Amino acid sequence: MLLCLCALMAIPTLRAEHLMIIAVNDTHSQIDPADDGKGGVARRRAIYDHLRATNPNTVLLHAGDAVQGTMFFSLYRGEVEYSLMDTLGYDVIIMGNHEFDNGMEELAAHYRNVDAVKINANYDFCNTPLEGLFQPYWIKAVGDKRVAFFGINVNPTGLIAETNCQGLGYRYAPDVADATARYLKEVQGVDYAIMVSHIGYSSYEASEPNDTLIIGHSHYIDMVISSHSHTTIKPGSGDDRIANADGKLIPIGQNGKSGKLVATYDLDLETGEVVYNQIPVDASWDEAAKRYTAMNAWLDNYRHGVDSIMNTPVATSARFMRNSSDALQNWVSDAAMAIITDLSGIKDIDCAIMNKGGIRTNMPQGTVTEGVIGSMFPFDNRFVVLEMPGSELLETLKVMCGRGGDAVSKELRVTYNDKGEVTKATINGKKIDPKKIYKVATIDFLANGGDYMVPMKRCKRLFVDTQKYGNHMLTYVKALQAAGKKINAPDEMRFKKK
Repeated sequence: MLLCLCALMAIPTLRAEHLMIIAVNDTHSQIDPADDGKGGVARRRAIYDHLRATNPNTVLLHAGDAVQGTMFFSLYRGEVEYSLMDTLGYDVIIMGNHEFDNGMEELAAHYRNVDAVKINANYDFCNTPLEGLFQPYWIKAVGDKRVAFFGINVNPTGLIAETNCQGLGYRYAPDVADATARYLKEVQGVDYAIMVSHIGYSSYEASEPNDTLIIGHSHYIDMVISSHSHTTIKPGSGDDRIANADGKLIPIGQNGKSGKLVATYDLDLETGEVVYNQIPVDASWDEAAKRYTAMNAWLDNYRHGVDSIMNTPVATSARFMRNSSDALQNWVSDAAMAIITDLSGIKDIDCAIMNKGGIRTNMPQGTVTEGVIGSMFPFDNRFVVLEMPGSELLETLKVMCGRGGDAVSKELRVTYNDKGEVTKATINGKKIDPKKIYKVATIDFLANGGDYMVPMKRCKRLFVDTQKYGNHMLTYVKALQAAGKKINAPDEMRFKKK
């Protein structure tokens, strides 16, 4: 009996196999550390390599919006970010909406050179340059377990410029997501179905779905790796578990933006339990990152071009203004009003409407460089003047109220209620008349219905410029500097909730 007991004690305890999923999202061309000292691609590579070296079964993935946000993309149009995909060793990637910013031809050219598996289950790429480059899902086998990853993306309408996604077919994300997970389990026989999503933890536009909605209606999805909304879901916060249609808590994670956090999801393949964690991408990884001499030497060739622009002073700012602040939105809208009035020759423009989401970086106090302005306005948009009936203008303002307001020039004042309904709207103190015709300055992205501004799409165009609006903003701040003026704006709220 004692001999048998000893024999049993000698048998080692078998540890259930685990899959370590390493994920980032919305890195937005943050090649070097951001102004706060966080992030940086060499540090992220050091983290990836450390995790792969200490975990036998790993998957490294990127959940979209790898591009747009710094001068690396503005100058080199994705060459840096897509070339690094395989250097960093991504196993699987999905696209974000900003991957479309230079159109599908350029995007396809980049993707053809990326070895990582590209997944998407709810876009139809037939008869587009992206045809044949994506598959709906990818399956990773670990021992006798099979884990499937499938991609779900945003509705391009209202979010991606029409000219950049011509012919792209979209299938409603909630209809596709759980159906795909069910197919993977019941037909493909996988043990776990993981949704890699670029639709957001929360919705920018109330009518559009989000990850929490999809989970709430799901029976088959086991985990969600989220992106797009730039949400930082803290492990253990309660926000990292959402009840599905059966009441089961489904793990979900998302890690802000700019690659300042690397997420890990330790999946126990026996029990299905997931331990979610976040690793700060900070200076503690600098020593480990020094060994990537070839990669850093290659990046230096691009840094020289970026630095030449980032270090060229063009203006002076009286104060720091965060890109999400009323002050910077006010300054941008007032500047656009002045610029477009001068460009178009139309002297009786009533107001300017811009989009706060198009302001991509903060305004520093003191010296403002060409690189700051270029990073702030990176998009290939043109200034436009619309002829808008007051009824369409009020509908446009309602869309903006639904997301808590947006960037408008000083002529406009709007109040709205808890339902996002306009309760009062004035131009130069006079109530907007639904029957009157107004002249509104904006950008072509909004005029085409972008950011869900569908009423603008129905309006006549009186003027369309031919240059990128960022070029005009650069000329404008240089003129301010030459006149001895500083960039400044009031903190006033031009949209007020009452």
